[in-house]
Amino acid sequence: MWKIRIYSVLTVTAFGILYFFTTVIIIILMPFLFFKMKKTVTFLMQFWAKTVFSLIGKKLHIEGVENIKKDEKYILIANHSSLFDIVAIISFFPGLSWFGHERLTRIPVFRKVLELTDYIPLKKTSIKNTKEMINQLIEKSKGHTIAIFPEGTRTLNGKVNDFYRGFVILLRRAEIDVLPVTLNGFYGLKPKNRFYIGFNSKLYVIIHKPIPREELISRNDSEIIDTVKSRIESSVLH
Repeated sequence: MWKIRIYSVLTVTAFGILYFFTTVIIIILMPFLFFKMKKTVTFLMQFWAKTVFSLIGKKLHIEGVENIKKDEKYILIANHSSLFDIVAIISFFPGLSWFGHERLTRIPVFRKVLELTDYIPLKKTSIKNTKEMINQLIEKSKGHTIAIFPEGTRTLNGKVNDFYRGFVILLRRAEIDVLPVTLNGFYGLKPKNRFYIGFNSKLYVIIHKPIPREELISRNDSEIIDTVKSRIESSVLH
């Protein structure tokens, strides 16, 4: 109980510092965004992401960076267990376009971060919205790696949830490979159903070898999902 109380106090302090730091970064970014200085924006976003973990006293262990080929575009698929998942991925792959739940855009300050990362919000399901989102994803994939959490929301028990088929639609309509990423320790750091940060959690990111589109495209949707999900789960620590 005493540990929870200490972590809760530290969490309030940590989030205060993080919100302040993020606000400062956004202010600094504004002129570079106005003049469309993409390289500078990308550099500052990566600096922001790496510094976030330093500010909460965490070291991010990243394996498999060599699997990312320079100038290649991917559908980056990762498991989802924490608000810090996005920050972790930006720390090693800052030039991304994100696709995720619309409610994240309602978080003060963080909303601006998402706007800076070409975030495409998942809107209320309808034929019109679905077509619009798919078209946005296809257009973005021509110049960006698209990052997707196919579980749709953060896990509540630390296990990888079932995947939705949205990324499969993109795979079939865009000439792009899949880059699986496993995030470990983030559920222990800050799950959806807990207020305080677990400052003793160890964080690992495993970047797997890309799965070529040609290897997947002839399979049905369920087989594609199973292949990608199995690759991610193969490195999940329990």
